[in-house]
Amino acid sequence: MAIQSSIVTRDLEQLAKPTGNIYESVVVISKRAKQIAVNIKEELNSKLAEFATTVDNLEEVFENREQIEISRFYERMPKPTSTATEEFLEGKLNYRLREEENAAEN
Repeated sequence: MAIQSSIVTRDLEQLAKPTGNIYESVVVISKRAKQIAVNIKEELNSKLAEFATTVDNLEEVFENREQIEISRFYERMPKPTSTATEEFLEGKLNYRLREEENAAEN
């Protein structure tokens, strides 16, 4: 049995290094993962909307290969959490902590 490429062991010290706290790092990654997931969902829904039909004909549903290929493409994409983690570790994410925002306002 082969291990999926989405399963990667992460070094917690490397994850904690940018923020100084593993929990803050996880929050940053999770917020970015949510952004990615929303974008992917909107993109997929807009592409699948082209195939929307008011007819409930099962033959048409089973014959629509293009729609199936689009769905399979999105299923094979890396998970949003994997993408967000890679972006975080590569230093591609801009973030600021609320404590810093409050201090800047005062």
